[in-house]
Amino acid sequence: MYPTTTNKIALYTERDNPLGQNEPSRYQRIQMKKRPSKSDSLRGALDLLVLRVLNRGPLHGYAIARLIREITDDALRIEEGSLYPALYRMERAEWVEASWGKNENNRRVRIYTLTRNGQQQLEAELAGWESFAQAVRKVVDSV
Repeated sequence: MYPTTTNKIALYTERDNPLGQNEPSRYQRIQMKKRPSKSDSLRGALDLLVLRVLNRGPLHGYAIARLIREITDDALRIEEGSLYPALYRMERAEWVEASWGKNENNRRVRIYTLTRNGQQQLEAELAGWESFAQAVRKVVDSV
């Protein structure tokens, strides 16, 4: 009964649970409590940006990326390889709804609309961001 290693954290499989119970082993509890990765943080920031832009009204993917770029004076550029997987993930989470529509050039596009769940998620993301920004501001101002 040797633990397997995932992300440099030892884990027992459910079958190898040394307690022989349904409760997670000590190793599994460590796995559950590990810190979010950098990609989780970036995903959270992208979620916040997209949800906030969609709070203005329905938009297609390219318009979302363009608006973020314009609002930030070209400081933030959201690439298609990041944006569309995020939109699909948000759609599965029921934060956004997608429907077919036409863009400014009369081309068929997916239009994304913020849902009630998405509005609640936006509020949670904003609260988390504000808390994080305040903590960083305290450190920056103290030095």
